[in-house]
Amino acid sequence: MQPITRAVPGALAALLRPMPLSPGKVEFAWSAAVGAAVQRVTTARLEGTVLLVDAASPHWARAVAQSSRIIRSRLDALLGEGVVTEVLVRSIEPRRSGGS
Repeated sequence: MQPITRAVPGALAALLRPMPLSPGKVEFAWSAAVGAAVQRVTTARLEGTVLLVDAASPHWARAVAQSSRIIRSRLDALLGEGVVTEVLVRSIEPRRSGGS
């Protein structure tokens, strides 16, 4: 018998892979691949086979970029191999209001 922590990712992949590729599917797979903390400070969208990730700060952008290999392997498992061929990360810092 497998522990639930091993069974859930396989079951999730089996349910997710056959579904048509859509922004919602990509967002769900992103959330499952990176976890709640990273998901809260990033947004991700697929353009062709490139996953574009906007991070809330340079710190989070670096963290995601450094983890991109493992993130891609998780996305391969969830979406199918080759759906995401590259992860591009940029930092989107909030605009500061200032008086002129």
